[in-house]
Amino acid sequence: MPSFLYPPLVWGLLLAGLPVLIHLINMMRHRRVRWAAMEFLLVSQKKNRTWVLLKQLLLLLLRAAAIATLVLAVAQPLVRNELGILFGGSRTHHVVLLDDSFSMSDRWAGTSAMDEAKSVVQRIGAMAQERIEPQRFTLLRFSQAGRVGRDTQPDMLEETVDSEFTDLLAAKLHAIAASQSAAGPGEAIHSIDQLLGESDDENRIVYLISDFRARQWDQADDLRNQLAALAAKGVALHLVNCVDRAQPNLALTNLAAASGTRAAGVPLVMEVTVENFGDAPARDVPVILEEDGHARPAVKFESLPPRRAVTERFLVRFPTAGQHQIIARLDSDVVAADNYRFGIVDFPVDVPVLIVDGSLEAQDARFLSAALAPGAPAQTGISPRIETPRYLSLNPLDAYQVIYLANVDRLDESAVEALEQYVKAGGGLAVFLGPRCRATIVNEQLYRDGKGLLPMPLSAPAELLVDRVEKTPDLDVTDHPMFRVFAGQRNTFLSMVNVSRYFAVPDDWRPAPGSTARVIARLRNGAPLAVEQAFGEGRVIAVTTTAAPVWNNWATNNPSFVVAIQEMQAYLARRPAATKTHLVGEPLGLQLPPGKYEPKVRFTTPEDDGLGSPSVDAVPSPDGSLVASLAQTDTSGVYRAQLTATDGTSEVRQYAVNVDPLEGDLAAISGEQLASRLEGVPYDYRQAAAFGDEGPQQAGYNLGTALLYVLVGMLLVEQILAWSCTYHPPNRAKTAGGGAA
Repeated sequence: MPSFLYPPLVWGLLLAGLPVLIHLINMMRHRRVRWAAMEFLLVSQKKNRTWVLLKQLLLLLLRAAAIATLVLAVAQPLVRNELGILFGGSRTHHVVLLDDSFSMSDRWAGTSAMDEAKSVVQRIGAMAQERIEPQRFTLLRFSQAGRVGRDTQPDMLEETVDSEFTDLLAAKLHAIAASQSAAGPGEAIHSIDQLLGESDDENRIVYLISDFRARQWDQADDLRNQLAALAAKGVALHLVNCVDRAQPNLALTNLAAASGTRAAGVPLVMEVTVENFGDAPARDVPVILEEDGHARPAVKFESLPPRRAVTERFLVRFPTAGQHQIIARLDSDVVAADNYRFGIVDFPVDVPVLIVDGSLEAQDARFLSAALAPGAPAQTGISPRIETPRYLSLNPLDAYQVIYLANVDRLDESAVEALEQYVKAGGGLAVFLGPRCRATIVNEQLYRDGKGLLPMPLSAPAELLVDRVEKTPDLDVTDHPMFRVFAGQRNTFLSMVNVSRYFAVPDDWRPAPGSTARVIARLRNGAPLAVEQAFGEGRVIAVTTTAAPVWNNWATNNPSFVVAIQEMQAYLARRPAATKTHLVGEPLGLQLPPGKYEPKVRFTTPEDDGLGSPSVDAVPSPDGSLVASLAQTDTSGVYRAQLTATDGTSEVRQYAVNVDPLEGDLAAISGEQLASRLEGVPYDYRQAAAFGDEGPQQAGYNLGTALLYVLVGMLLVEQILAWSCTYHPPNRAKTAGGGAA
């Protein structure tokens, strides 16, 4: 027995009796009137009565059948037998795109978005198995589509649906869980054509099963274009939403070292950030911390406003040099993957800095050196080296985290070029001016009309007259990291700094539009005292007075000088590459200097902990170095690369891999919002719980289209038969014309 896609419409078959009813009504309206001429016609009609009645009966039945066929075409009957194959279509290919990003681990009431999604996939497989026409099935997870460094790997590719298919599908789904990736639908949709090609010989149905988070669908122009292109090829689109509401969620979004000197035995400030993705505030949230596997006091967030991120600081101190692990963890909530954050901080034995002094006495250099490395008990880990300007031309500078120029009158062209390359690569440069400096030479070598290292041009040394009336402090600082520690009540030491002489800048000088130069401290008269700018990947700070107490008294028994120089050092110091965090799914790239290491690198991932660790062969890069890359970074945690030097010694490097914290934003869009973003794209949208409620209606062959063709044929036959059943008098004009001829 057939079923119907719209069963209530079957009651419309009663309309098939309308032609009979109309015929009977017309017969009731007739009256018998005897007429002599008609008697003659009746006698003639008796000879053809049987044939006329037969044609009229056929016409009546044909009209009733046309109405019944129209009703059935609208109700769309589904036939489940071999005869249905002849009318219902050819092979059908079910393509399931399954969202397995970590937001799909969203849990509620004993289930999760991923559980709901797998249930939908199982129902699709069961309905496909019930159909008699040939069926194929492809299952592709978001995380397996378009991965960097790896090919797309579907769980099922054009699998034939047979009697054992649902068992095979259940086994596949049992092994699938929400990943830790933040993969979106774009790459999965794009992969369909690459994997399957054209669909001329099959009916293709694409099921996009996801949680439809606002982050991916608010700006959905690209997705709309991709789905529209599929629909234009005749692909049927089914969008299935696995969540019905957004839940509050907290996520660790950052764990990194703040600006500061990193050296063994020196305290370092770390920052941890928690973001509240919910619409209600959260209070008294603890973040549990570990250092190299050992628990340490937790950091407590007293209040997390809705839709806001809050950062707290804590101190770490490692007595030994090398790489150290720091792990932060939140208490369990609806999504677990973003409750962890991993960090690797590399602590060298000391931090080398270079101080270049232009005078033979090196007075400025000595005061800077004393501020950077005061000695016990204030251990800073900084190791200053004092040299003459000639050193810049003859030696590599990459080993130094910061370079200081103090009272330098002139540099060789090669020294200027070396400094520029050093700062462009991420180095920090501090320039202190002094009596040996000449404005014309400094402008020519270091400012270079705004293209050089110096952030501002110089005019000439100037005197800062003593203010004997208002007693205004000589220094006016901004909220810059170099001076932030002096904010508020801690600003008293700066008020005791007296500046007598400084290098002035031209009166009409202002930072050009788009320039990174900005004044971070001024003198009492408004003249710039300290100006900074970005240069390439590095930073430059220029101070218009001396470091030694020659043009000022700052370095004379004033603790603020040591603090300011330490903060300057922390701000200018380059961030070690080892502290860079990597995202799940991104390949880990390891660059090795040529000739120092063997080409084979063994990686240890968080899952295997040394068992079955993948080995990677490093390949040459264009610059002559070796590059080893690990593509399998599917889990957050600490990854290790074991290197073997050419002398046989081993070395281990560690890398922190974290989830994309934005995936923890569980804000979702409704069906109405989705419709506005996909305007013009034909698709069917269902909630996961309601998907498949139609049951057997998809397990058959839809004869609706075939019946429409039959209806067209019936209407043509009806017109011909109706014409033959009516009287058509001869064309008298034609007859007369023929007689005349």
